[in-house]
Amino acid sequence: VQLQASGGGLVQAGGSLRLSCATSGVTFNLYNMGWFRQAPGKEREFVAAISNGGASTKYANSVQGRFTISRDNAKNTVYLQMNNLKPEDTALYYCAADRAVFDYPLQVLAAKYDYWGQGTLVTVSS
Repeated sequence: VQLQASGGGLVQAGGSLRLSCATSGVTFNLYNMGWFRQAPGKEREFVAAISNGGASTKYANSVQGRFTISRDNAKNTVYLQMNNLKPEDTALYYCAADRAVFDYPLQVLAAKYDYWGQGTLVTVSS
């Protein structure tokens, strides 16, 4: 199983980035997908999640209205569009996969996810 996150970089406050996470080795449309982030000296925190079919999404309060999670099951890829970035968004961003079960809610706890990518660094300058 491989999750390959990409798209990070250096951006000024107010700018935008789009992260991608290409997945292989799993049946992608059976997995809910999530994005987490970890800033230096802080614990990993939930950012956003999307259901296996894409119908449901969940966001952390800190990114609601600025970030959008989406997925393309034909490309086995999940995306995170990040707009109006702030310096406090600076972190290593990870994608993760959670095996979906009927009526199973989207998870915000990192421990609930089965597979993880290697992370992509987002740096927002003020």
